[in-house]
Amino acid sequence: MRQLPARTTRRRVVGSLAAALLCAAGLAAPAAARDTTEQGRPDAGGVRLPDGLALTPPMGFNNWNSTQCRAEFDEAMVKGIADIFVEKGLKKAGYQYVNLDDCWALPERDANGKLVPDPARFPGGIKAVADYVHSKGLKLGIYTSAGTKTCNSAGFPGALGHERSDAQQFADWGVDYLKYDNCNNQGVDARQRYVAMRDALRAATETTGRPIVYSICEWGENKPWEWAADVGHLWRTTSDISDSWSSMLSIMKQNLPLAEHAGPGRWNDPDMLEVGNGGMTDTEYRTHFSMWSIMAAPLLIGSDLRKATPETLDILGNEEVIAVDQDPLGRQGRVVSSQDGRWVVAKEMKDGSRTVALFNETGSPQTVATTAQETGLPDAEAYTLRDLWQHKSYNTAGRIAATVPAHGTVLLRVTADGAWEHQPPATELGLDGDLLVEAGTPAEVASEVTNAGRTSAQRVSVTLDVPKGWAAKATSPNTVKSLRTGASLATSWKVTAPADAKPGPYDVTLKATYRSPRGAHAEQVLPITAQVVVAPPSGTSSLGDQPWLSATNGWGPVERDTSNGEQEAGDGNPLTIGGTVYEKGLGVHAESAVEYYTGAACEKVTAQVGVDDEKSAKGSVAFEIWADGKKAASTGVLTPAMPAQPLSADVRGARVVRLVATDGGDGVDSDHGDWADARLSC
Repeated sequence: MRQLPARTTRRRVVGSLAAALLCAAGLAAPAAARDTTEQGRPDAGGVRLPDGLALTPPMGFNNWNSTQCRAEFDEAMVKGIADIFVEKGLKKAGYQYVNLDDCWALPERDANGKLVPDPARFPGGIKAVADYVHSKGLKLGIYTSAGTKTCNSAGFPGALGHERSDAQQFADWGVDYLKYDNCNNQGVDARQRYVAMRDALRAATETTGRPIVYSICEWGENKPWEWAADVGHLWRTTSDISDSWSSMLSIMKQNLPLAEHAGPGRWNDPDMLEVGNGGMTDTEYRTHFSMWSIMAAPLLIGSDLRKATPETLDILGNEEVIAVDQDPLGRQGRVVSSQDGRWVVAKEMKDGSRTVALFNETGSPQTVATTAQETGLPDAEAYTLRDLWQHKSYNTAGRIAATVPAHGTVLLRVTADGAWEHQPPATELGLDGDLLVEAGTPAEVASEVTNAGRTSAQRVSVTLDVPKGWAAKATSPNTVKSLRTGASLATSWKVTAPADAKPGPYDVTLKATYRSPRGAHAEQVLPITAQVVVAPPSGTSSLGDQPWLSATNGWGPVERDTSNGEQEAGDGNPLTIGGTVYEKGLGVHAESAVEYYTGAACEKVTAQVGVDDEKSAKGSVAFEIWADGKKAASTGVLTPAMPAQPLSADVRGARVVRLVATDGGDGVDSDHGDWADARLSC
């Protein structure tokens, strides 16, 4: 399992000692062992938590992702979050739980073995906080670990051996939700430990009348989806999320195949939301929220709502998307198709409709498509298609498709009903290729609008809106009187950026306006990122010295001329593979992709690749070079035991070259990859 970076105060320490060693250390045998002996096996007893809890995925807040154990995590913050839930409409949207994570307690129990809230952070105690949260019509959650200590490096008391006492304290305080982590578990069987707390929570509920939602957080190590349905209400399926595209994507891919195990009162949990923490774009955060909702995942806000932007609140408060997550049928979305980074995921809804996510994993716009029948809908003359982010409805003859921005998701609710006759036709709007512009030099690009509706689209007009000082001129017709079902309008454009435009991304909008046969006005809008690029230098140059178009990385930023340090830029070490130190190159962490503009002017990319020595025996990485979306070269899986491998690719004629590091098929733990001595010849 992955060791978190030193800067992160929370450490996962999973003990490898047998439970018997606790006795040798002077500790009593764990209550987990005592509580389950009579049952024969941990999950055999028929002792379950109260029914009726978490019938839809829990929604709320957890402080860890935004504050960890910093001083700002205190009573005032928690009460403030409860206030914001009410003031900003989040309570109305369905958010209920205000959850405390690690560091709320003192490092030692009192003389009676009881947990003691930190008086500096919580001077009024946990019950006072619970009372305040309850007064707002909300619920309070708390955290501990199924081990001798929690996951923080300071080592706060865990519940192993204290399950009954701790559960009773939580219930007495008015706690409504328990997150139960996995650190310092001393090698005790996971089922045994988590069943012990289940039974303790049940006993506490019987004495206090307070039911507690039980969140199992053992990181998916023991496949809890196979055994925890009668133990807890939700279970983590992955290791911790971080505020990066690569982390979110990796976790999503691990959680998607587990759909059959989810349902009312038993949810796959791919960890908290990072929406608003700043490490991803709003487009990526909308994908994060869309995919968690279609996966029927718990929606626990992980950003500091006191600092939330209007854009963050718009994402978190989208009630049409929340309704997908909270649908009472309780189905997790299933993958309909996935090819070359284009994903279709469909979720059956209680009213018979389907919610469909068209997700684009790649770094450039892609057309993602399916049909109503492929998502499980019955045959019909036409369908109503509702865009849950644009809040607009259309009719479709059965095709469900969109040009999806890089890292974006179009989320649609599709219904087979007669209401389609009242909606304008759905259209697909797209741009052929990336909009890469050298300053002062016209770039040619083509757009296309296609009618996917059952009815015709009338008076169709397409525009390309560019930044001030730019020019966009249609060089072929951009209007048409009518488009029948399946017909398209293709338009060629010349786009010119000013000669003094600085390299980097710029916002461009492609828009189609039209009318339905009944005269209703409609439009489709496709946001596009145009890149002002610089022609690659002639000769051979180090890629570590060249500007890239985009870079995504598993942990921390891509590093120039050093290894990946996992946190901030510049925190890596010299690039070292098999004992050889390299002066130049790139340090990455799988999953990673770095794109360069080559402008059809280059011939070859070369590098010495491998897993950096700093990871000792851990990590495995596979390296790939792509040219204009086609794989040009690749290695097999490389490990720290292997010396650097030469990798070379012919990239003649390619406008964009992409360097990819994958996880080798075994997860991203310690996958520090080096593109040592990476060179581009032009």
